[in-house]
Amino acid sequence: MGAPLPLIEPDLPLGHKGQRATVLTQLKRSQALTARELAVRLGVSLNAARHHLKELELEGLVRYQRENRGVGAPVFAYRLTPAGEELFPRRYCEALTAMLEAVVEREGRQAAVALLESYFRLLAGRIRGQLAGVPPAERLRVVARALSEEGYMAEAVSGDGVAVLTEHNCAIPAVAERYPEICAAEAKFLADVLSAEVERTGHILKGCPACEYQVRFTEAAEERS
Repeated sequence: MGAPLPLIEPDLPLGHKGQRATVLTQLKRSQALTARELAVRLGVSLNAARHHLKELELEGLVRYQRENRGVGAPVFAYRLTPAGEELFPRRYCEALTAMLEAVVEREGRQAAVALLESYFRLLAGRIRGQLAGVPPAERLRVVARALSEEGYMAEAVSGDGVAVLTEHNCAIPAVAERYPEICAAEAKFLADVLSAEVERTGHILKGCPACEYQVRFTEAAEERS
């Protein structure tokens, strides 16, 4: 695997800037970090990292718990609280869910699913022109950027024929819980626009910290696209 491609984070987390925003974003991406691990990632002193964590804890945005990590004494690992999670985009979940329920009532569930699937068709249409004739790593970069702009905090690690695309944030969690078909539509979207074989290896709806896809660029997948 190569180095991670850039993670696009427009105005994340909401209402926070500077070091505190970086702390929240690192916890969103990694889910559980000690103060020492966070200090290394931020390039600050351990006391500075502890200060930021203490302030965020007082605001109810982070919490900690004791964890056993092999040999040695337990450590205190920090995670986002539900309030901290809410700082990251949710793309109008409540309004969208209400509209979908109205569609189900009038036209049935399949009509609502078709509406959700059309979202990925529209997204594919917006970026397809940027994907023509470019190598796999660049296609991956374009798709990760597009998903990040939609609120998914996507990043990709590119490799020789195999890559991993990770979405650290679900922009529509309540919708995905009610209509899991959108997750299948997302996987199909990725396979189509990347001209690759795509397998989901991590799923937020199943309790994973992120949605993760293994992407294989093969001649057979290229020919099907």
